[in-house]
Amino acid sequence: MIGLLRLLTYLPWSWQMQIGRLFGKLMYRLLASRRHIADVNLKLAFPELSETERKKLCLDHFISLGQGIMDMSLSWWGADKKLAALSTIEGIEHLEQGLAKKEGLILFGMHFTSLEVGGPIVSKLTDGVHVVYRPHKHPLLEHIVAKIRARRYGKAIPKTKIRALIISLKKGHTVWTAPDQSFQYKNSLSIPFFGVKAPTNPSTSRLAAISNAQVIPFITVRLYDEKQRATGYLLRFLPPLTDFPSDDIEQDAIRTNLIIEQQAREFPAQYLWTHKRYKNSDESGIDYYAQHKP
Repeated sequence: MIGLLRLLTYLPWSWQMQIGRLFGKLMYRLLASRRHIADVNLKLAFPELSETERKKLCLDHFISLGQGIMDMSLSWWGADKKLAALSTIEGIEHLEQGLAKKEGLILFGMHFTSLEVGGPIVSKLTDGVHVVYRPHKHPLLEHIVAKIRARRYGKAIPKTKIRALIISLKKGHTVWTAPDQSFQYKNSLSIPFFGVKAPTNPSTSRLAAISNAQVIPFITVRLYDEKQRATGYLLRFLPPLTDFPSDDIEQDAIRTNLIIEQQAREFPAQYLWTHKRYKNSDESGIDYYAQHKP
């Protein structure tokens, strides 16, 4: 499978996007459990949508997931010139201002389906970004992915290596994290996300406090024309967070969740809806993902 993905990077990008579209439609039909999770998340996040609108958004999301697999292979093996030619950068001045301070910088990333494709470009802009990642459970895949990331980035830091992450920030490096997936450990906070309480990771606030690093929100998304054909990528840097962290870690988490929500509302089909974002969200014991038999 990995060999096939690598071979696909030699195809024209428009072909890759068409293959990704077909793959996404296939996943939508075959992955019933993931389709159910996405449907529940979309129902909670967008209660104003009709069932027809929600089902279309769910299908569009799976298409985006399929194209995201092509994006991932491009980020691992694609030529830097090809990536640069496909990409538009918005808010580069925010990144430049942050880098000019020569201090630690946290790129607050978010799980959109094109997450990985922005990595090699950001690494060039930051002289080797240090990226935090979730180790894969399969040892062979973990070996391959870790090797690729070590080559593409300044440093790849497993998310469990908190000390290494803090050292990178205190040495003045740029660290890219994406802590917006469901977080259910003892330090989790129950914070509204699209108006519904969701387990939230407050690590961005804590890291900024420990390292005195600036925080700049950052996303990578796919751009489409009026016929819904992919045309390239948008790398967006938002202004650095001011008065952050505050003395109230819950208010900081509310603030970062709102930033994610604003970006997800703008690109709803591309935010990652196939994980259980609202699992164990509060003390009520509600299981939003339980499938009840008639």
